[in-house]
Amino acid sequence: MRINLTKKEIINSIYMQLGFSKKICENLFEDFFSLILEELIKNKKVKIPKFGTFQLRYKKSRVGRNPKTLEKKIISERNVILFKPSKELKNFVNSND
Repeated sequence: MRINLTKKEIINSIYMQLGFSKKICENLFEDFFSLILEELIKNKKVKIPKFGTFQLRYKKSRVGRNPKTLEKKIISERNVILFKPSKELKNFVNSND
């Protein structure tokens, strides 16, 4: 079963832990992600210690195929975001505690 973490739940968690108003917590959340996105666009790479690295990678256009209809289509060129978790994050996720 998949559980989605919503923006509202994250803001509520920040509110409960820090005690600031919900508006301030929402601004903190928005500023954090806008900072990551700006740096990613500017530098193509953002490393957050003990969490992981976000990297922007360019993909060329290519021919793709719809598996149901076998119709061929051009997939446009685009940038994609890759995430590589740090060793600490991998160890934390895989720990048996």
